[in-house]
Amino acid sequence: MKFKINRDHFSNGLQQVLNIVSTRTTIPILSNVLIKAEKDVIFLTTTNLDLGIQCGIRAEVEESGTLTLPVRRLARIIRELPKLDVWVETDAEHQAHIQSGGSRFRIMGMSTEEFPPLSDFKDQHNFKLSQDKLRRMLHSVAYAQSSDERRHMLNGVFFDFDDGKWTLAATDGRRLALIKEGIDNSKENGSGNLILPAKTVLELERLLGKGDKVDVVFNERQVAFTLNVADDQDSKGGVKGGIYLVSKVVEGKYPDYQQVIPKQTEFRIKVERELLLECVSRVALVTSEKDNSITFTIKKDSLEISALSTEYGEAHESIAIQYDGDPVKLAFNPDFVIDPLKALSHDEVIFEFKDDLSPGVFRTGGDFLCVIMPLRL
Repeated sequence: MKFKINRDHFSNGLQQVLNIVSTRTTIPILSNVLIKAEKDVIFLTTTNLDLGIQCGIRAEVEESGTLTLPVRRLARIIRELPKLDVWVETDAEHQAHIQSGGSRFRIMGMSTEEFPPLSDFKDQHNFKLSQDKLRRMLHSVAYAQSSDERRHMLNGVFFDFDDGKWTLAATDGRRLALIKEGIDNSKENGSGNLILPAKTVLELERLLGKGDKVDVVFNERQVAFTLNVADDQDSKGGVKGGIYLVSKVVEGKYPDYQQVIPKQTEFRIKVERELLLECVSRVALVTSEKDNSITFTIKKDSLEISALSTEYGEAHESIAIQYDGDPVKLAFNPDFVIDPLKALSHDEVIFEFKDDLSPGVFRTGGDFLCVIMPLRL
């Protein structure tokens, strides 16, 4: 294998595939990147067996071939090379010879025979989505995923394609975030659902936004995302053919989250999102691990936010609102209020509630809601 490549393009490609490689693995080959050179492109592939990624980078290939190299070491070397032109050549001993200007490296690699291939599976469902919409929707709900390994079905984001809409939902049992968008749900695509693991959610959020569309194909066990890359990103990063991400899905049935959504709320107030976020964040500064709650006191034309802890003291904030119902006090974990407010971009949010023992609900003008369970005062 022999090719010439732009240093910055090579470095960019390695960064695209680096994240999923574990720093601790009992299988040495999983610390490597598979490099495959053919025609005018090199393909970079990494996997941790649960999640795999591949991207193509433009190169001048003189001899096609394959080799695996330690990806983190290689990424550091390529980033520090002195010249833009980089020559890479391999030999029969699974070694790569790298040259750029006066710098020369010989890197020990491993045979590609040991490298596990990315899963090639037969899809049952196929949808084309907007990258910007998917990234925004993931950002709107991902914070509500559970990190409790004992409830593995909640360790991810639920995707549901049905009735001309696609829904993303996440819950940890104490809060639920949900958002819906319309989709061209043709008979050819059908309906279906999957639970995307938290690690894949994080990686997908990082990759989205470099192009217009993303193709999603999945079955009961696996899901693959093919992200096209915009022309300006293509020329800037040297990416060719988009980015391919394939992942196992979380096995099991996602709980019926519809049961968590209150069927009826007595009151609603409108609040400026950024103002509410700033007030709650300031009040939360006096909370502690022992006293981790804030209180909403809702009364005529006023929302008062307060917190009290034996360790740090107390804090109070007040926001003018339109409300003429009976006074109500509700207590919440401050993070459960802050997270959706930070994730949204709307100027205004609607807060709905029934009484001090019922869940509070944040909504926007669109199809987003976040249900948070109250704390006892």
